[in-house]
Amino acid sequence: MNEHPLHAKNQELWGHFHWLNVLAQQGSYTAAAARLGVSKAAVSQRMAELERVAGVALVQRTTRSVRLTEAGQRLVDDTRASFEHIAQCFAQVRDAAGAPRGLLRVTAPVAFARQQLVPRLPEFLRQYPEVRLELDMADRLSSLATEGFDLAIRHTAHPPDTHVAWTLCATRSVLVASRA
Repeated sequence: MNEHPLHAKNQELWGHFHWLNVLAQQGSYTAAAARLGVSKAAVSQRMAELERVAGVALVQRTTRSVRLTEAGQRLVDDTRASFEHIAQCFAQVRDAAGAPRGLLRVTAPVAFARQQLVPRLPEFLRQYPEVRLELDMADRLSSLATEGFDLAIRHTAHPPDTHVAWTLCATRSVLVASRA
C-alpha cells in the first residue's frame, strides 16, 4: 500500500509548518531566519520542501519581501491556532516545573528573621529573580489561611496537625540575667 507523502514525512514536516508560520509573521527570510536562529538558506530550503510535498506554491518570493500565496495563507491561518495552543501548553508546563516566580508571603519571628533570614535574602533573590518576597516579622502567631501567608516560620515542638511542617534547625531557650 502506498502511503501519502505527507503521512510518510509527517514527523519532518511539523517543523516546516512552524517555520512557515514564522515566515508569515516576520515577512522576510532574513527576519524569519534570525527569529529561528538558522540561516536564510535553511528557511528557503524548508519552504521548498514543504511546497514540493504539498504540490503547490506557498510563498511568492521577491527580492525585498515575501508574500504567501492563497494556499500558503490558508495553511498558516489553519495552523496558527494550533501552534499558539502548543506554545501555551509548553508555557504552562515550564511554569509548573520551572523557576519559582510570583509573590511569596512569609511570616517569621522578629529575632529569627533578623539573624537568619534577612542576611540570606539577597542571595535568595539573586537565585530566584522572578520571586517577589513579602516578609512579615512578628512574634505573634499568624494564621496562614486567613492572613494569606505562604510560609510561617515558628519556634514550636508541636506544629498544628492542619499544617505541613518540617524542622529547619534545633533551637533552645536560654534564660539570661544579671547577678542582681
